[in-house]
Amino acid sequence: MSHSSQREKFGSRLGFLFISAGCAIGLGNVWRFPFITGQYGGAAFVLIYLLFLIILGLPIMVMEFSIGRGGQQNIAGALKKLQPKGSKWHLYGYFAILGNLLLMMFYTTVAGWMLAYFYHTLTGGLAGLDPQAVGNFFGSMLESPVDLTSWMGLTVLLGFFICSMGLEAGVEKITKWMMSSLFVILLVLVIKAITLPGASKGLAFYLLPDFGKVMKTGLWETIYAAMGQAFFTLSLGIGSLAIFGSYIGKERSLTGESINIMAMDTFVAILSGLIIFPACFAFGKDPGAGPGLIFVTLPNIFNAMEGGRIWGSLFFLFLSFAAMSTVVAVFENIMAFTMEQFGWSRKKAAVINCIGIFILSLPCALGFNIWSEIQPLGKGTGILDLEDFIVSNNLLPIGSLIFAMFCSYKIGWGWDAFVAEANEGKGLRFPKQIKFYAQYVLPAIMLVVFVAGYIDKFGG
Repeated sequence: MSHSSQREKFGSRLGFLFISAGCAIGLGNVWRFPFITGQYGGAAFVLIYLLFLIILGLPIMVMEFSIGRGGQQNIAGALKKLQPKGSKWHLYGYFAILGNLLLMMFYTTVAGWMLAYFYHTLTGGLAGLDPQAVGNFFGSMLESPVDLTSWMGLTVLLGFFICSMGLEAGVEKITKWMMSSLFVILLVLVIKAITLPGASKGLAFYLLPDFGKVMKTGLWETIYAAMGQAFFTLSLGIGSLAIFGSYIGKERSLTGESINIMAMDTFVAILSGLIIFPACFAFGKDPGAGPGLIFVTLPNIFNAMEGGRIWGSLFFLFLSFAAMSTVVAVFENIMAFTMEQFGWSRKKAAVINCIGIFILSLPCALGFNIWSEIQPLGKGTGILDLEDFIVSNNLLPIGSLIFAMFCSYKIGWGWDAFVAEANEGKGLRFPKQIKFYAQYVLPAIMLVVFVAGYIDKFGG
C-alpha cells in the first residue's frame, strides 16, 4: 500500500491537545486577559468570561473540529466534501485560509519581538537601563526596519522549518516540547511573583471579585468584554483548528477534547495574571494595557528584581513559546491547504510558503518605520492594526457564524450529521437538544460581536 495516499496523523492524543491548545494560547492570553480582568473587576469578570467560554466558545470549537474530522481535509476541502451537492459553502473556506494568511502577516512580527526580547534580556542588553531607557529600547527596535524584518524572518524560518520536518516528527514533537516547557516556566514564574514582598495587593486586586467595579464600568460593557475575550482567545472562525480535527482518529468525542483545550487556554491566561499583577504591585507599576506592559513595564520590574536577568529571560522564553506554538499551528494549516490543493510535497510546500509569508509579512514590519505614514484606521494606527481588524473583527465572527449555520441547518451539513461526528468515540457527548440554540442564539451572539466590534472601532 502506498503511503502517499494515507493522511498523516498525530502520534498521540497529547500531541493533538497540546497543538490545539498551542494554537489557542497566544499573546492575547498573556497581555490582554490580565489587563481586561483588572479593568473589569477581577474575579467577577473571570466568572462571566468562563460562562461565555462554555456557551459561546465551546460549541463553535466542537463544530470546527467536527468539520475537520468529518471532512478529513483543510477547512476549504472539508466544507466542499461535507456540503450538499450544488451548494457554495466551500467558498468561505478560501476566506478562512486567507484569514490564516492575514493572521500570520502580523503575528510573525509580534512573535519576532518576543524572540528579540528573549535574546536581549538573556545577553544583558536591557540590564541596568533606567525606565526611560527601557521605553526607548522598544521604540528604537520598532524604528529599525532591519531589526524588525530580521526577527520576523527568523520567526517565519523557524516555523516552516518545524513544519517541513513532518506532522509527527516536526509539528507534534516540537510543539509538545514547547508546551511542556511553557507550563513549567509559567509555574516557576508564578511562584516567584506571588512570593515577592508586597505581592498580596496585586493578588487581591486580581482575584477578589469586585462587583462594584462591574457596575461602575457597566454590566453590558463587562459582558461584552468577557464575550469578546472568550471568543477571541480561541481564534475560532478561520478553520485554524479544523485542520487538527482532520489529523485525529475517532477514539474520543470532540466535546471532551475541546473542554480540555479550553481549560489549558484558561489556565495559562489566569496564571499569566498571577505573574503580572503581583509583580506590578510589588514594584509599584501600573499594569496598563497592551504591548507597553510586556516590553516596558515588565523589563523595568525584572531590572529591579534580584536575579532579574534570569527571571526576565524565562518570561520572554515563555512568551516566545506561546507565540511560536501559534505560528507553527497556523503555518501547518496553510501548508495542509497548499499540499492538498496543489499536490505539493511537504518540503516544497514549506519552501514556497516560507518565501511567500516572509514577503507578505513585510508591510506589517515596515509599517512601524519606513511606512509609518500609512495610518489606515485613523491617526496613530499602523498596518498591523488594519490586518488585525480584518481578522479579529471580521473573519473570526463571520466565520463562526458560518460554521454555526453550516452545522445546524439542513442546507448545510445538517444538525444530525454534525452531532454524530462530534459524538463519535468515548467521552463527553455534545447535547443534541440545543439545536434551537445553535440555529438562532449562537448566530445572534456572533452578529452582536461583529456589530459591536465596528461600533467600538468607529462609533466611539
